[in-house]
Amino acid sequence: MLSNQIIKTMVDGLKTITRREITVVEYDGKIAATTENNPIIIDDENITSFICSPAESQQIAGCQYFKAMDGTVAEYVVVIKGEDEESYRIGKIAAFHLQSLLVAYKERFDRDNFIKSLLLDNMLLIDIYSRAKKLKIENDVRRVVYLIEVNSNKELNAIEIVKNIFPFKTRDFVTAFDEKTIIVIKELENETEEEIEELAASICDTVQIETMNNVYIAIGKVTKDLKNVSNSYKEAKMALEVGKIFDPEKNIINYHKLGIGRLIYQLPPSLCQMFVSEVLRGFDISQLDEETLNTISKFFEYSLNVSETARQLYIHRNTLVYRLDKIQKMTGLDLRSFDDAITFKITLMVNAYMAYKEAFPFAR
Repeated sequence: MLSNQIIKTMVDGLKTITRREITVVEYDGKIAATTENNPIIIDDENITSFICSPAESQQIAGCQYFKAMDGTVAEYVVVIKGEDEESYRIGKIAAFHLQSLLVAYKERFDRDNFIKSLLLDNMLLIDIYSRAKKLKIENDVRRVVYLIEVNSNKELNAIEIVKNIFPFKTRDFVTAFDEKTIIVIKELENETEEEIEELAASICDTVQIETMNNVYIAIGKVTKDLKNVSNSYKEAKMALEVGKIFDPEKNIINYHKLGIGRLIYQLPPSLCQMFVSEVLRGFDISQLDEETLNTISKFFEYSLNVSETARQLYIHRNTLVYRLDKIQKMTGLDLRSFDDAITFKITLMVNAYMAYKEAFPFAR
């Protein structure tokens, strides 16, 4: 059924045009919406008898009743005061408009269910193509999945904000999986990877401004076949998790840029633990203080360049050399050596992954 707010908007609009009072009643006799300041009294028996009759319209107690059908079922009854020709014409228009809304809502609902089933791999291949054809959804077009996570409260309807970003894009799909997660399936033309990320950044900025909450957006790989949209969704889902582990400061995470983090994410924790123990020979990374970790991060950021790293940290070059020597004594790895630097970088990432698995044991 339609929401009462949608029906209220419709009857208010028709009243503005026709200057006639309109009431819409549900099949069980409850008033869904009305323009009357003092709602008219609707007799449940009159509604029931009218719905059960084969008539499309009927005059009852100075009012005209009109059915709004959902297929073969009378979902609503439109009630107009008066028995004149003008009342009949307005009532027919209102019923037709309401019936059109029901059809549109049903089609949208069917499309949403289809998209959710497609993303969750709940459909056979033959069903995907047959239902897509019925819903007029093209198969062989480029699409990409955006997975949007919004840490907003229930009062802020983030999905409506996202839908407003695509107001006239009838080939794009926006659906909510839960209160925090929104899925956008964007149909592409000739957009590059850079343009795909630019759209994600635009969505992120808009939703963050509107909700005043942090937003994360993960992007799956571009797919050229409808049946592979579920793969793009799974990739976006993995990208979101991997991004939170290895690059938590980023709001936009692209699957094809995950790098080695994607590989580490799929390793068993026991193997990770063994690797860290062997590389560090029993040293615990948690013993490194904030200053040391920041030094390591900057050293990696500036490609193991001692002079540039020291300049960025506003310290003397010899101070940085002293810190690197200290790290070598603790870990047995000389970060000035490319091989040791790579090994330590991977070790930091594996350690971050193990910490994540410990904090969220049921993730993935």
